[in-house]
Amino acid sequence: MTDKNVIADSSKAAAPGKMKVGLYSITYLGCWFREPHLTWQQVLQRAKDFGFDGVEFDAKRPHANPMDWDRDTRKAVVDRAGELGLELPALAANNNFASPCPEDREAQLLMVREQIKLAADLGCKSLRVFAAWPGITFRDGWANYDEPRKEWADGWKGIPKLVRWNYMIDCFKEAARMAGDHGIVLALQNHEPYAGTWRDCLKILKWVDSPHLKICFDLPPAEDSRENITEAINTIGHLDVLFHYNGEFERLPDGKIDVIPSFGYPKIHHYGHLVNELARIGYEGYLNWEFCHNAIDENGNLGTLKFVDGQTELALEYMRGLVADANKPAIK
Repeated sequence: MTDKNVIADSSKAAAPGKMKVGLYSITYLGCWFREPHLTWQQVLQRAKDFGFDGVEFDAKRPHANPMDWDRDTRKAVVDRAGELGLELPALAANNNFASPCPEDREAQLLMVREQIKLAADLGCKSLRVFAAWPGITFRDGWANYDEPRKEWADGWKGIPKLVRWNYMIDCFKEAARMAGDHGIVLALQNHEPYAGTWRDCLKILKWVDSPHLKICFDLPPAEDSRENITEAINTIGHLDVLFHYNGEFERLPDGKIDVIPSFGYPKIHHYGHLVNELARIGYEGYLNWEFCHNAIDENGNLGTLKFVDGQTELALEYMRGLVADANKPAIK
């Protein structure tokens, strides 16, 4: 893959594209609120009732684990989504390709292979993947990132970073071949560890050199600037097949919706600029919403499904507004 192929020509703006807003099912996986998880049927109905264009299912229990979704279930999901007028644009893998243990990497590749097959059966265009996903653990019903991330940092401290990068590259080459065999594109999300920035993702794409590995861009707080967003879209915009957004929202006294800081997560300020830049290059894919942290109420307790529903409705209205305004002149 040459530099000419991976660096977009931003000298001309493309015609504005039609962006869609999707719901990532981790929002209702039962990790973040007091009540039990929603079933896949309930997730599809929520997406329809709220007005989303499609659903990205998490390919793990209790949702779209390939071991649980047999041929009849897969057909039922596709049929129900069609009845509701919803698309199934992507599936989410939650994989880790950076373990020093070959048994771990082979198990992850086997999982991804089965998720690729499931994505194809559901009619998805892409399987969203990570370079190295530490995972989540549960304590007294609370999901948390802290324990697996600490284990990640402490468990293999003596393994050089380049060695683990090479493990990832080898896995991605094999996974990309699997994806190509089934007409699926892998969408690599920028996420720590090892692929925390869009530049990291671009480096992995260059090294893997496969048309079946692209990018899913998720704007992290550390890259939340207009300059970085513009550079990112100019550089990797043509390689992006999926976008994600998250956070928490509130309705202001004037009726407008704004992003607010959430528990352990700072405010993202420039989603509007990101959407404007996507419109400029003619992006026509999905912007998928995920609520992916503990819902904490005003008393410091684990929040409710009602709270997550409210956030999901606000997030959809917020993004719909940005998409609608994307081609209007910017207010300085």
